[in-house]
Amino acid sequence: MTDEWSPVAVAWARWWGTFAAPVWETFADGSRVLDVGCGSGEFLASLGARGVAGADPSPAMVQLAAAAAPGADVRVADAEALPWADDSFDLVTAINALQFADDPDAAVAEMLRVTVPGGHVAVANWAERARNDLDVINAALADEPLEDGDLRLPGGLEEMLEPAADVRSGLVEVPWTAADDHDLVAGLLFGEDDPSLARTILDAARPFRTETGGYRFVNHFRWAMGTKKPGR
Repeated sequence: MTDEWSPVAVAWARWWGTFAAPVWETFADGSRVLDVGCGSGEFLASLGARGVAGADPSPAMVQLAAAAAPGADVRVADAEALPWADDSFDLVTAINALQFADDPDAAVAEMLRVTVPGGHVAVANWAERARNDLDVINAALADEPLEDGDLRLPGGLEEMLEPAADVRSGLVEVPWTAADDHDLVAGLLFGEDDPSLARTILDAARPFRTETGGYRFVNHFRWAMGTKKPGR
């Protein structure tokens, strides 16, 4: 897998590291938790417990995650090949991560493999474009409109967890804010200096400007959680 994230890892951590925090609260803590596609490690740090682990294909992200959660076992690994033994964790999560896997179904199979029978596998991803203000900006920046993939549509995550039992799902509001024009552009371009793109972003973001001069975008994540069946 090409490492596209290491060059922007520090910028990601600054602007997006805690973005999915409303989703974290949806997943019950376990004594042993693995976060697949852990990024810069803010979720691991929020658990504040021993026995947590993280995997990410980006070495720079893993370095940041290890610093954010010093007690965690954080390793460079693809979601489709997790370097832990069978039945190692009570809860395995993938938050805003499966869309980056080469084979999402294989990634879910690996997540189930390392989960103890009776433990939980939980996934979360952006909902469809109509539910995300930030997709207005993405559409303005894109040469062609982006299509909603299966992981974003109702029922998509539930279908991926079909091998699990007792699958439940929901929708969580995930806002993103920027204090001013500078923070808006820096957060969306990961610090890249491109006046043309900056102008496009500012023009598209006008409807989301607040009275204080900042910006607030209301977005949503879909999530699903299932239980590992005995004997899998």
